[in-house]
Amino acid sequence: MQAIVLSEYGDVSRLELKDRPEPEPGAGQIKIRVASASINPVDWKLRSGAVKHLMPLELPAILGRDAAGEVVRVGAGVTAFKEGDQVLGLVNGGYAQFVVANEEAWAKIPEGLATRDAGALPLVLLTGDQLVDATLGPTAGAGLTVLVTGALGAVGRVVVWGMRQRGARVIAGVRSKQLAEAKSLGVPEVLALDDDQAIAQLPALDCVADTVGGDTIAKLIPKIKSNGTIGSVLGEPAGAKERGLMVSAFFAHPNGERLAHLAGAVAAGSLHIPIAKYFPLSDAGEAQTLAERGGIGKVLLLPFA
Repeated sequence: MQAIVLSEYGDVSRLELKDRPEPEPGAGQIKIRVASASINPVDWKLRSGAVKHLMPLELPAILGRDAAGEVVRVGAGVTAFKEGDQVLGLVNGGYAQFVVANEEAWAKIPEGLATRDAGALPLVLLTGDQLVDATLGPTAGAGLTVLVTGALGAVGRVVVWGMRQRGARVIAGVRSKQLAEAKSLGVPEVLALDDDQAIAQLPALDCVADTVGGDTIAKLIPKIKSNGTIGSVLGEPAGAKERGLMVSAFFAHPNGERLAHLAGAVAAGSLHIPIAKYFPLSDAGEAQTLAERGGIGKVLLLPFA
């Protein structure tokens, strides 16, 4: 099979299209022919070596956490899937023509969702869903005021949707230039995170679901109630625990059952994850460059294009 291989840490020139042996499923695993895989921020952070202290790679490595396609083989003991099923999953090694992962990583693609679009979804859906849980904990969310940073990003959109499902009062945090676009999120309250005066006028927050980090979360910490919570996909922000805040920082993990539910919401149109562009697998470097610039929808690789 062909795959995009990272031979050493560095820029996109280190991503090379190479032939690699096809993986084969072991017990409890399935193998798919990949129709689409997407670019995520973790991919360029891994490629550059920026997170090697947290997530070291065994080089050469195949990047990619998302995959969607057709099941071509199932391992011993697999009962939920069969050859020919169209599935999506949170995996490792998605920048390839074939991928193997454990049965629990996968969900069937719901009717109404194209397989080539489904590759955009697993990591952002599960990250957003799990960020909602990390931020709210076991509470229903009703009566809580929650600010979501990066609300127009793919993960942020899932968080906004999930918070509304849980009954929270949601404030969508975006850049000033995105205020008009943020109306599409369907929440009445939108905040410009790069406007210090707007931040100063915020009501007391029960929670912040953070997808941005840096100076933004530092400015928001004083606005959170002393017994409030921060859910973060970017690690624990400095100064949060000193103010008595509960911080829950995490990495997303596979959950096929939740993935099926969330993909169903996308198929039904109640949750929207924009797709910006499709690239053949050979153009993975160009695809990463475009995605890394930010401010657009998901960027997808099509391994058999």
